Amino acid sequence: MLQIAVCDDNIDELSNMVQLIDLYRTSRHLNCEHAVFPNGFELISALEKGKRFDIYCLDIMMPGFTGIDAAKEIRTFDKTAPILFFTSSPEFALESYSVKAINYVLKPISKEKLFFTFDELLEQIKMEKDEDAVIIKSNEGIQKILISNLIFTEVIGRNVLYHLRSGKVIECTEAFSPVCDNLMKYGCFMKPHRSYLVNMQYVDTIENHQITLQTLSSVPIAQGKAKEMKQQYLNYQMEGGA
Repeated sequence: MLQIAVCDDNIDELSNMVQLIDLYRTSRHLNCEHAVFPNGFELISALEKGKRFDIYCLDIMMPGFTGIDAAKEIRTFDKTAPILFFTSSPEFALESYSVKAINYVLKPISKEKLFFTFDELLEQIKMEKDEDAVIIKSNEGIQKILISNLIFTEVIGRNVLYHLRSGKVIECTEAFSPVCDNLMKYGCFMKPHRSYLVNMQYVDTIENHQITLQTLSSVPIAQGKAKEMKQQYLNYQMEGGA
């Protein structure tokens, strides 16, 4: 799960940033959490206690302890995590490079501006992390599917359908059993029905007869398997599901 730190001394702007991140999370079906800090001191205190984040969103112009100051301290704990500066003044742009900030965004922060910034950032993170992926031979040719982008698979007749986060469905003619064996190795899939395999990263609710996904799609649960599926999902979450 992606952890995002948001630090701004202006409560209204902090609230706006959190609302935009929530909108982004919902729109992109992103599995993430955010923590808010009204000043840099509290953020650094959290780091000193062992907390870590995947992305840091910092206001620069904070009294007493600026975003640049906070970023320098962050770099003593984490040399590589992306730092995004959100500020009303361009005068610190050059200094932001000294702490290897990945972007410098001028306020006011709009939905379009934040979405564009996060889309670019997350794409870069995906490229940098050698993400788990499967290579399949689809009806369109050889394709690579990132595990994090695969919502669920299903078999219809002799065809396996891979449903992706983008909404695209990739169809292959292959046996479903080896597909399941391969995907189950990644630890984030459950098999609620003989014809379906679901990525638990995208589960919203599990009922007695179906699983509802974050995309609002639903997958059936075979008779008698609901309890097993609920326990498997609970175990996945307790282990810090991706």
